[in-house]
Amino acid sequence: MSQPAAQSDYPDNIDAAVLKIAGVVVLGAIMSILDITVVNVALPTFQDEFGTPESPIAYSHVAWTVTAYTLALATVIPLTGWAADRFGTKRLYMTAIFLFTAGSALCATASSIDMLIGFRVLQGLGGGMLMPLGMTIMTRAAGPHRMGRLMAILGVPMLLGPILGPILGGWLIQVASWHWIFLINVPLGAIALVYAWFALAKDSPEPSESFDFLGMALMSPGLALFLFGISSLPAEGGDFGAPRVWVSTLIGVLLMATFVWHSFRPQHPLLDLRLFRDRNLTVSIVTMFLFAAAFFGGLLLVPTYFQQIRGESTLHAGLLVAPQGLGAMVTMPIAGRLVDKFPVGRIAPFGIALIVVGMFGLTQVTATTPYPLLIGMLVVMGFGMGATMMPLFTSALRTLSGAQVARGSTLLNISQQIASSCGVATMSVILTNQLNDSPIIPGTQSIPGLGDGLRETQAAILSNTRPENLAQLHIDPAAIARGLVDAASAFSHTYWVAWALVALTLVPALMLPRKHETTRLVGKDVPPAVVD
Repeated sequence: MSQPAAQSDYPDNIDAAVLKIAGVVVLGAIMSILDITVVNVALPTFQDEFGTPESPIAYSHVAWTVTAYTLALATVIPLTGWAADRFGTKRLYMTAIFLFTAGSALCATASSIDMLIGFRVLQGLGGGMLMPLGMTIMTRAAGPHRMGRLMAILGVPMLLGPILGPILGGWLIQVASWHWIFLINVPLGAIALVYAWFALAKDSPEPSESFDFLGMALMSPGLALFLFGISSLPAEGGDFGAPRVWVSTLIGVLLMATFVWHSFRPQHPLLDLRLFRDRNLTVSIVTMFLFAAAFFGGLLLVPTYFQQIRGESTLHAGLLVAPQGLGAMVTMPIAGRLVDKFPVGRIAPFGIALIVVGMFGLTQVTATTPYPLLIGMLVVMGFGMGATMMPLFTSALRTLSGAQVARGSTLLNISQQIASSCGVATMSVILTNQLNDSPIIPGTQSIPGLGDGLRETQAAILSNTRPENLAQLHIDPAAIARGLVDAASAFSHTYWVAWALVALTLVPALMLPRKHETTRLVGKDVPPAVVD
């Protein structure tokens, strides 16, 4: 087949047929991504609702409502390609929407934090299939010459999530209850099901390759046990020698190491690690992993800082976080067009550099940092995110052949989700440990319900989140003031870790292609095309 024929198959403009399919994909992705940021603003509420006002559940524990969701996403992503071939893309996409919607409804019925975490897993199993299926559907519909603009369209949920998620979550909690941050997905899911039924083409399932069930049995429990062990550190007083910590972590590492060894044996492994022979894919995934761990792990803390340190309501905290999404909205469409014309290595490093600058500003936060400065830093980070995410996705997939795109997309998506899970778990553990270093207020050990007593940081946070409960305890105002300084310092120390990870991301980012790349996405029957 000649090159002109290939171009005629895929027009230069994003036509109505692609936009119709894009509507389905974007709606599904919005549901999945929006739910992460909606829950972010609710974490302090979960601490109070599922604990007691005087002794809220540890932040590292409630953060599992996010970690469990992203882990479920990572678990189901490798299954998606095999299931799509076996059962059909449309049928699987609608099944994913149904699982996500049912999981959302169940989350709203949770009566304990552990029950909520369990239902979040079910929700994530549905949500995890939406994004990779959507990318596969859109890649087939748009073709290689519109990859940059295609990624910009798929980036819409990335933009709307950080903007609308915290605002919607904060507003629903403030005017109704936390249950509604999950119930809101029920009508959205119903609309998405109807839309997908009419917009997506009828399925034509084909014989599929065998599925690597052993790989799934090794990777998923291994990653979950590893993160569980690390996240158990605060509950064990930071003691790595506690059986709950080292046993879980060790078994998790062994399972994951066995998975890597196993992945090179079957013809069709769960994750095709052989693709790491492609330099573009390897560098893009390493960059994406470090970036996602630092950025999404740090993003989790921002609304919590505004609520617990600055005393803002859930709605105000959501509004204060929104500028970050607005910053991304400015640069993501620009980056989507630039990546069709210029090498990714000349775009993504600038985006990461902006995040380094913005994150450094957050390492300086105190209990009195001016809001204009905080908002400015969030906007700068948003600029960086918009210039980083989609170029990395494009670079990773651009030089793969048609037969490799699905496997490369799976590897890229699961790397991002695993990185997000690791980042959230790591940042929440560091923050919890920092908060627990605060001294116990003398005399509070004898107060019923406080166990070993009330820490100064706990008292400070209660003064901003539940002042009516703290007033009954008659705590010394000086202790609360000291606790507020220490609590703000805990956030800034945690952001230093996130900043170091982002700065480290610059190393692989500078190795991204700085020359024109050869596109091979059309398939084996179509000659490669150089992207100008």
